[in-house]
Amino acid sequence: MHRRDFLKTTSTVLAGAALPSVALAAEEPVHGREILPINRGWRYHPSKVEGAEDPSFDDSTFERIVVPHTNITLPWHSFDDKDYEFISTYRRRFKTPANIKGKRVFVDFEGVMTASTVWINGVSLGEYKGGFTPFSFELTDHLKSDAENVLVVRVDSTEREDIPPFGNEIDYMTFGGIYREVALRVVPAVYIDNIHAVAKDVMSRKPSLDVDCFLAGKPSKGGALSLEIELRDGERVIAKKRKSVKVSEGTDPQAAADPETSAPAYASTETVQDPARQTVSLKNLTDVKLWDLDTPHLYTVRVRLLQGSKLIDEDTRRIGFREATFTDQGFSLNGKIVKLRGLDRHQTFPFVGQAMPGRVQRQDAKILRKGLHCNIVRTSHYPQSRHFLDCCDEIGLLVLEEIPGWQHIGPEPWKLVAIDNVGRMIRRDWNHPSIILWGVRINESKDDHDFYTRTNTLAHALDTTRQTGGIRYFQESEFLEDVFTMNDFGFPLKKPNHPKYLNTEFVGHTFPTKTTDDDERQREHTLRHARIHNQLASDPQYAGGIGWCAFDYNTHSNFGAGDRICYHGVTDIFRENKPAAMFYKSQCDPAEEIVLEPAFHWANSDESSSFTKAVVCSNCDHLKFYERDDSSEHRDWELIAELDPDRTEFEHLTWPPFILDLTKIERKNRRGWGDLRIDGFLKGKQIASKTLSGSGVDQKFVLLPDDTSLDADGADSTRVVLRVTDQFGAMRTYANDPVSFKLEGPATLIGDNPFALIGGTGAVWIRAKEQSGTVQLTATHPRLGSQTVEITLNAVPAELI
Repeated sequence: MHRRDFLKTTSTVLAGAALPSVALAAEEPVHGREILPINRGWRYHPSKVEGAEDPSFDDSTFERIVVPHTNITLPWHSFDDKDYEFISTYRRRFKTPANIKGKRVFVDFEGVMTASTVWINGVSLGEYKGGFTPFSFELTDHLKSDAENVLVVRVDSTEREDIPPFGNEIDYMTFGGIYREVALRVVPAVYIDNIHAVAKDVMSRKPSLDVDCFLAGKPSKGGALSLEIELRDGERVIAKKRKSVKVSEGTDPQAAADPETSAPAYASTETVQDPARQTVSLKNLTDVKLWDLDTPHLYTVRVRLLQGSKLIDEDTRRIGFREATFTDQGFSLNGKIVKLRGLDRHQTFPFVGQAMPGRVQRQDAKILRKGLHCNIVRTSHYPQSRHFLDCCDEIGLLVLEEIPGWQHIGPEPWKLVAIDNVGRMIRRDWNHPSIILWGVRINESKDDHDFYTRTNTLAHALDTTRQTGGIRYFQESEFLEDVFTMNDFGFPLKKPNHPKYLNTEFVGHTFPTKTTDDDERQREHTLRHARIHNQLASDPQYAGGIGWCAFDYNTHSNFGAGDRICYHGVTDIFRENKPAAMFYKSQCDPAEEIVLEPAFHWANSDESSSFTKAVVCSNCDHLKFYERDDSSEHRDWELIAELDPDRTEFEHLTWPPFILDLTKIERKNRRGWGDLRIDGFLKGKQIASKTLSGSGVDQKFVLLPDDTSLDADGADSTRVVLRVTDQFGAMRTYANDPVSFKLEGPATLIGDNPFALIGGTGAVWIRAKEQSGTVQLTATHPRLGSQTVEITLNAVPAELI
């Protein structure tokens, strides 16, 4: 099928929904356009309110809320998943922006779960079907110049079978609400609809950059149009070029409607191909710094649209120069084979589902890259927050991003929504250097030749720079993508049956583990992840592996542990590490971080009979184990063992775990269960030490905030971790005390109060209100006293409308 014909035949999308074409909610306005956030000042009611679309409707009894917003706050587990499946109503009043004569106004939604019916001043704009991809509606012709405007969104958060991933059952919860940001976008009559910057020949001495600029609208009289492209490294202009362009009649994406549905076409010739696409090439670039895992250097592309000498519109994108491709020898980044090691991520959180702001989304990326030393994450099973992806760009975390779905494929209208998701995902995210693979298949679904031919063809038509993958669970699957991406929960793993082969799930659901489980299970959980990565390292045809999964997550009643939690993560739902997380953490060069982490609790009878094996995850090359009868300082330490990494079972790992068999250790002076000290050595030099108490006493209670400063915008939030430890800082796994909170200052507590510790730990979040000041959170443990953290709330400008 010809590319043009394919794009035309796959352009059916959802009624009334136009694909947002710019980076949403830009941090500051640019020439020719304004991005006006409208996240504050919404009114909300948790029901379908008849007549609420009428501008004169009295919403004074509605709750005042700030976006991101969840339609209902829930316990962190053991709730009814039907509690969030209802229709709710959001209303936002605003004045028409000044000086918009001759301009166009759109409202851009980054994510609303799950279906959104939108009105402006009582006029229905249509319904958008989908909770994980962005959408826009044009408001221009319906705005009032001399009165207040009323924007109304009716949000259907039920699991509708006509919308992916629904139609059967799914192993995760989607929750509800306007859970990502919203903004008004004011643009001129002819404007920059999107930008796609494609780096070429990056490994040569003189790389180049092709900048595809997608123009929309109808130009007014006043001179010829031209595009000016700048490549910037910070404030320094690296290269600059100007090119004359023409915009033909009918290049308006809002006018490209399918005749049967009246739906704007996301993949029409007007928005994807010529004449709307204008390419400007910057040649022979010198001294370009590559985007790499350790040095993720980012550049900015600035595009200016001029009419004559007058600046009409301007927009920017952040990019990186890198060569990323899956080869027959594995994954290659900038000419170097990199074994991929990562985890899958659900973007849900306790209490508020997906409705967490940018800071919290970014923290997940930092946990994965900096805390667990992963080099890749899979956005299972849907496109995730732009804030998360932005942080991946900044810190060098590779991404496999995939469309919404879980095993089920619906009828043709359902498939059209899924194809639309492919287009929206790619057009939103094609400039992220961290993204190396598009997932264009419904996770673990059966083969569907025609459907997956369409999703792959569209992905390749939109983005020629990245390969496609499709997550399946059976090797006999028809291979239509560029990379064979495979969920394999067995051990040993299946041998690769295609040259380009990536394992995308393993361990998790076959061995769920709680933080409160005994040492036998924690040890096996840890070693299962280690065994998989050892096998992946044994054969270059394995590009690597992405384990299931990073964080425990909420799921439906017929999955997980029966309490609405899947305990499949290497961390718990609060992002606190289980022992298996320590294996991932230990797989880094000691120059980056020295890791010495026991994967056990150190309690005599924490196994079926008695403590038998001690697993330590470390990048040291030698360990010494010492024991003493108790924690009295005058007691001497007795050296009980010296140990090298286990290179027998884990011969292919650079940093194998250490496994000490305590049944073979003779303790000369032991009179009871005492303290344990582990010293780590590298090339004969001691570089680390860790001590665990054998007393079995809860000694310390600590509070650990991720941040001590927030923006007073009504949404900014940070996690505060609670821990009970021994005197040496090791977690007391069976501490389950109720911790009570007192919050003072302009903020809200997200979480239970009191909060019952789980595995000696847990977390709550602090969400800023719209007032600057100081917040104090005091947490009181029933026996170990109180701890207080102080958080500064910084004033931010008011929203302009």
